[in-house]
Amino acid sequence: MGTTKVLRDAREALDDAGLRGSFLVRDLDTGDELGLDADVEYPVASLVKVPLAVATLERVDRGELDAATPVLVPPARVAARGPIGLPKFRHPATIAIDDLLYLSVAISDSTAADALFALTPPAAVAAELRRLGHDGIAVRHLMRDLVDTPAERFTPAEGHLAHSLAIAAATEGRGHPVTQLDISRANAGSARAFVDLLQGVWRPTTIRPAVAERVRELMGDNALRHRLAPDFSSDASRWSSKTGTLLNLRHEVGVVEHADGQVFAVAALTESRVPAVVQPGAEALMAHVARTLRDELRAW
Repeated sequence: MGTTKVLRDAREALDDAGLRGSFLVRDLDTGDELGLDADVEYPVASLVKVPLAVATLERVDRGELDAATPVLVPPARVAARGPIGLPKFRHPATIAIDDLLYLSVAISDSTAADALFALTPPAAVAAELRRLGHDGIAVRHLMRDLVDTPAERFTPAEGHLAHSLAIAAATEGRGHPVTQLDISRANAGSARAFVDLLQGVWRPTTIRPAVAERVRELMGDNALRHRLAPDFSSDASRWSSKTGTLLNLRHEVGVVEHADGQVFAVAALTESRVPAVVQPGAEALMAHVARTLRDELRAW
C-alpha cells in the first residue's frame, strides 16, 4: 500500500501542476524499478545527444574516427537565444571531435552536436543503437531542426503564445503538426528506453568499456544543474545527467551514485499544459517526483 500511495500521490501532484510524464527509477545492481507511464514515448530534444555520444565514441573505439581530428565549425546560421556555446560564435572555429563531444553533452551545445551528426548522421546513430541492443530510441533529425518551431516566430516576450500553440495542437495519438513534437517524426524515446541506455553505460555489456567510461565522464560534467540535480546531488552522492528542453517539454535523465554503493538510473520526461516559458515550479516538481520514486525504491 505504501508504494501504491506514493505512485498515486505523484501522479496527482503532476496533474495538479499541469504536467504529465514518463518516469522510471531503476537500481542498476538489483534491477528493481519503480515508475509512472515508463513506456510512453516523448520527443526527446537534447537527450538525443547521449546516444549521439555513444555512437560517435563507438566509432572512435573501432578506429573509424580519431577523437583528436579537428573539425571546422562554421558560425551558426540562426540567432541563438541561449547564453553560451558555439551558437554564439561569430566566426569559424576548429574543434577536435573529443571536444565537440564535451560541448554537446556537458553544456548541451547543439551546434557541436550537429558537427558530430555530420560525421555520424541520425540514421547511422540509430543503426549503432540497434547494433548495441538499444532500439527504443528513435534518432531521425539534426539538432538545428529544433530551432524551426513556433517559438522562433515570436519575440521572447511572446513565448507563451508558442507554448499555447504547442499544447493546443497535440493529438490523442501523440501526433503534432509541429514535426519536432510528433513522436512519429521526431527524435523520440521513453523513460524506460533511456534507463536501459544508462544501464548500458554504467553497467556495460554491449557498449565498449572505454566508450561507457567516457560517456559517464561527459554526463558527470553536465553544467545544467537546475532541474533534477538539486534533489540528487549531495556530499554523499554524485549526479551525472543530460537535460532536454523544447517548448513545453522538460526532460532529464541521469544516474545517482551513492557513497554506500547503491546506484540508480533516473529518467523524467515531462510535458506541461501551462503556456509559460519559465516554470520553476514544474522543474522542482519533476525533481521531487523522481526523488520520491528513488526514495521509495531505496527503501525496498
